[in-house]
This record gives sequence, C-alpha cells and structure tokens, in this order.
Amino acid sequence: MAAPTHTQIPGYVVGTWDIDPVHSDVSFTVRHMMVSKVRGRLGTFSGEIVTAERFTDSTVTATVDASSVDTGHAQRDGHVRTADFFEVETHPTWTFRSTAIREDGDDFALDGELTIKGVTRPVAFALEVNGFGPDAYGGTRAGFSATTTINRSDFGVDISMPLDGGGVVVSEKVKISLEIEAVLRQA
Repeated sequence: MAAPTHTQIPGYVVGTWDIDPVHSDVSFTVRHMMVSKVRGRLGTFSGEIVTAERFTDSTVTATVDASSVDTGHAQRDGHVRTADFFEVETHPTWTFRSTAIREDGDDFALDGELTIKGVTRPVAFALEVNGFGPDAYGGTRAGFSATTTINRSDFGVDISMPLDGGGVVVSEKVKISLEIEAVLRQA
C-alpha cells in the first residue's frame, strides 16, 4: 500500500508545529504492589512536529523536564526524582527523536529513539492522527495520540524492591501515553 499523502488525512496541513504544553498531556502508568496502578504526569515538556508532504516522511522531536514528574503524592515524587529512579540532578531531561513513521492498520506507528537517564533505546509508539483544523485565534491546530510500553530497567531505572511472598513494589513495565495538541508556526 502506498504511503498516505496529505490528501488521505482529512484537513492535513504541511508545516512546522510547536507542541502546546497547556493543551497536551504526557503521562505514564506503572503497576504498584502487584495489585494496582499508579499514574503520573510529566508537566514540563516541549517539542516540534514537522509534517511533510507524505505523512510518513514527517518528523518529531521532544524534550521532557524529568523533574516535572507528578504522581499526586509529594513524598513519592521526591523519591522518584532521586538516583533510585530518574536521578534528575544528573539527568534533568529526557528526549525523543523520531526515526520513522509507518502505516499500522488504520493508524500509524511512530518509531524513534527515547533517552531517559542518559540511556537511549528504540521505541515504537502506536500513533493516531486525531485531526487538523483552525483554532479560535486565527491559527491552525493538530492533534495526535500515542502510546507505548517500555521496560524501565532498559533505561537504567533498575530499582529492585521485592515484596514478601513474591512480586515487586514497582513493575518493570511502564505505559507511556501522549495526548498532543500542536500549533502551526506562522511564517
């Protein structure tokens, strides 16, 4: 199947877009104590999306402030910022750089290199194009949703906190979810 062009995605606009952090969300979910899930957000991030004539030639770059982690519990957030987890004093930012966008059923996959705690690994996000359209301020907006699951120890977040009777306090698998709204740069 031929790669989708801008005419196959309704309202598609070619250009350079800035991620709008006020209307976007970068969050994660991790299993806790083997019985529940803890959710968190990363509140400070920025990025650029360049939509190409062929959508699959588009690119994404992003940076996240690792100290902006917020799980809704100040003591836990403080611990997550330490060397046990993210070591934010030494590794204050995370980065993502796309390497490919490819068709994946009715949606797309966004392949790239994710760097957390100074360790870079390939990741693949399931990517949904939510749409393109005008905003209330005379500009143009685009929306995207993306999810992936990573193994935290692959990125050097290898704290081991076993539970009596088996299992661990924090699972290895971490689901990352992105809800991204971007604003088209004015020429």
